Amino acid sequence: MAAPSPAPLRASTPDVFRNGRFEPNDFAILETDGGGDGLILPLAALRATLEDNGDGNGPGNRRLGLLYAPADRFEDVAPLISRLAVIAVDFPKYADGRGFSHAARLVRAGFSGEIRAVGDVLIDEIALMRRVGFTAFEVSHPTTRRYLAEGRDPSPDLHYQPGAVPEPPAGTRPWLRRRATE
Repeated sequence: MAAPSPAPLRASTPDVFRNGRFEPNDFAILETDGGGDGLILPLAALRATLEDNGDGNGPGNRRLGLLYAPADRFEDVAPLISRLAVIAVDFPKYADGRGFSHAARLVRAGFSGEIRAVGDVLIDEIALMRRVGFTAFEVSHPTTRRYLAEGRDPSPDLHYQPGAVPEPPAGTRPWLRRRATE
């Protein structure tokens, strides 16, 4: 009798918004390591998997990611980032802004993989999420999905403060920044 496969920790969307369009979701968010390619695991399960596999990839060079919960400490995550393909920052509620700080710290620490927003991702926040380093979004909110699919991105083109990601100056005023194009 085969062991039951692990249950999803949270329902993932079948697609991810990145590079200006919806693309197939190539990672599953699971509570424990159940094998397979493209796994996103909570911190404790990820640590156990990395310890078991030593090289960080596991059998078949599968890609691993972290489900970065709001209460996770950056000091616990930082030593693992070089071994991860994706970090999914969880937004359990619209009003929980800790994920913005998590993403900015990942960028400043040199994480070069995908930083994905998961959970309660709404159109109002996507412009700000991009400025702190998010590169992909799992969007389940119907209005947000419709706006993104229609190309109705409300992101402003000019900013008066620098963000966590490099942005080109807009002209003669050194503090004015232009939104980076995708």
